[in-house]
Amino acid sequence: MKFEIYHQLTFDALYACIVISIFVIIERALYLGYLSLRSGRVRRLIDQDAQDGKNSLAGLRAGDPISRAMVRYANLRTQHGVSRGRLEDQSSALFIEIDSKVSARLWLLDTIITAAPLLGLLGTILGIMQTFNSLAKGGISDPGEVSRGIGMALVATAIGIATALLGLLGHNVLDRRAHLLTGLQVFPAAPDPGVG
Repeated sequence: MKFEIYHQLTFDALYACIVISIFVIIERALYLGYLSLRSGRVRRLIDQDAQDGKNSLAGLRAGDPISRAMVRYANLRTQHGVSRGRLEDQSSALFIEIDSKVSARLWLLDTIITAAPLLGLLGTILGIMQTFNSLAKGGISDPGEVSRGIGMALVATAIGIATALLGLLGHNVLDRRAHLLTGLQVFPAAPDPGVG
């Protein structure tokens, strides 16, 4: 069995996990920052509507999921004969839609957090097996050679743990930002039909 090839493949997989983690973290951070700016604008328009009594959201350009959802909600809210229950159902559906788009690709980080230490452990096992295989073939009795082989094998575990830590930190920060962003997107309360 070619342990050296498999050992190298685990390193390649770990490096791929690092690249994917960094890409997802940067992409999601930029996207969530953009959505934060847009949600601030939407929030100001909602506040302005509450003060002026007009519908400024209808003119909002719907370039992001939050703006699109708010425009759809505002259009539904201005229709006559729409029940409070329908507005609440629509706001729940729009929240789920926004939440799924805001939290997109975080599952990749979650998978990497789980897989990276296991890949590192697999790389360590394959590296140790490679070292023992070399010892058996060559009859090497130099303890330094054995130490170098085992030390190289343990590097895979260290890279796996570091990759998981990078993914965990990125996931937790982005998940927190996503929850704060979607938690602040409270749709305006539906008018009470009993109040005239």
